[in-house]
Amino acid sequence: MGSSSVPAASIPADLVAYPGVGRLFETSRPVRLGDATTTGRLRLDALARILQDVGADDMADAGLDPTDPWVARRTDVSAHRWPRFGERLLIATFCSALGPRWGERRTSLRTEAGGHIETSTLWVHVDAQGRPASLDPGFVDCYQRSAAGRRVTTRRSLPGPPAELQGERPWVLRASDLDALGHVNNAAALAAVEDLLWQRGEVPRHTAVEYVAVIDPFDQAQLGWRADESLLGVWLTVAGNLRLAAQVSAG
Repeated sequence: MGSSSVPAASIPADLVAYPGVGRLFETSRPVRLGDATTTGRLRLDALARILQDVGADDMADAGLDPTDPWVARRTDVSAHRWPRFGERLLIATFCSALGPRWGERRTSLRTEAGGHIETSTLWVHVDAQGRPASLDPGFVDCYQRSAAGRRVTTRRSLPGPPAELQGERPWVLRASDLDALGHVNNAAALAAVEDLLWQRGEVPRHTAVEYVAVIDPFDQAQLGWRADESLLGVWLTVAGNLRLAAQVSAG
């Protein structure tokens, strides 16, 4: 454990800097072939898998149960420069806020070649039936110092789909999209956003995603989108009910 190598000045104002106390977990891994787009950029869905794995590795290193189930509720990604295939990610993560049944995890990812991403994910602790469950006292003891008394809510902030979409099409689910909890994994859901970015030839600068409700096996999901000059809105719905909302600014 130690202080993050990411300078506070490079962190967006809406994301929390490491307070200098409490647990900070640091690790590294390369951007592999299966993580990258056709142009070599680290994909959003691959990033989501990395964030999930790093969180579990942190818990295991802290002596907690890494199989304890958590589901993502909200993720924010700010990319200064996207890491690319073959670059090694230097990763630092800490708990930046707590709630009664959830916690916020901040993660910084950099590469020696200049790649730099700052992320924040709100994770909800759930029981075996997928219902929000209270945090274990051992978890709170481990992470409360870095949270520094900061509290966070699960309140939604992104809008639902507008009455008139720019486009809409079915989003076909695959068995590989499902995780051990039996619903579509957050990383698999982000693949829908990446699919639109690829079709539009755009690179995301800031991405905000809210996982409103689970997508279950055999759901007939619809992918809708609307874009203006600066913002791409993306929505996944099932029978007209919102499951995922995302806003992406590209550049």
